[in-house]
Amino acid sequence: MADREIYPSTPLALVVAEIRHPAALPLSDSARSQLKARLAPLFPLAKPVQRVTVTPTQTAVSTDVRFMSRDRTCSVTFRDDVIVVETTRYERRRVLRNMLREAVLARQEAAPVDGVERLGIRYVNEVRVPGLESPREWAGWIAPALTCPLALTTVNGLETQAWQGVTVLGDAQYGVVVRHGVFDGYAVNPVGDLQRAAPPPGPFFLIDLDCYWTPSGETPPLEWELIDSRFDEASLAAYDLFEQLITDKLREEVLRHEG
Repeated sequence: MADREIYPSTPLALVVAEIRHPAALPLSDSARSQLKARLAPLFPLAKPVQRVTVTPTQTAVSTDVRFMSRDRTCSVTFRDDVIVVETTRYERRRVLRNMLREAVLARQEAAPVDGVERLGIRYVNEVRVPGLESPREWAGWIAPALTCPLALTTVNGLETQAWQGVTVLGDAQYGVVVRHGVFDGYAVNPVGDLQRAAPPPGPFFLIDLDCYWTPSGETPPLEWELIDSRFDEASLAAYDLFEQLITDKLREEVLRHEG
């Protein structure tokens, strides 16, 4: 399957691949050591992360197993009910697939889980245009499907200055959730645990694509052969949709230029 174009000035700030599975027991010390050894070539740094869960009756703090690359642009996290691979330095679909594959194989060798309940691949794009002075100018860079609120005015001449929305394509089993809108600053924290080469803060157009697949009927076993084809379907759906949501002007004048 051919690679799609990766723009020199990509707006991608974060890519997340996630596999949800039935809740499992916390990982033992032996399982954690096995995961670390298996994943060392890709994620040599152990970086446990604390997670706070708030319910109406209590607040619980748990520690998730997480490993990171040496440059801290990629990580894999194992929670009781999910495997998460994240990167702020997206290269190619096959690179992300390989990281997710290694995470799945490592988990199933160290402490197997009972099945797969959802596959999700999320692409968070911060589209920035140098010299943008007004939200109304986004109409030249982003497709009408996401800039249609610009047509709204009031009887006394007030114009649209900001908007955001959520669009769902597909159904409960397979689809894409598109979160979009005009924002300022960052969608992805530039000083978080994952490092990113962040531009100066300023206005950006968010195109956040969450592609998902959920099994219908019974819960199938978590095997890489099942995930592999679904991975391509989800990632290519995101790519093709993103291309529909931007204009040729953005491609030629911004995305295809270095820096």
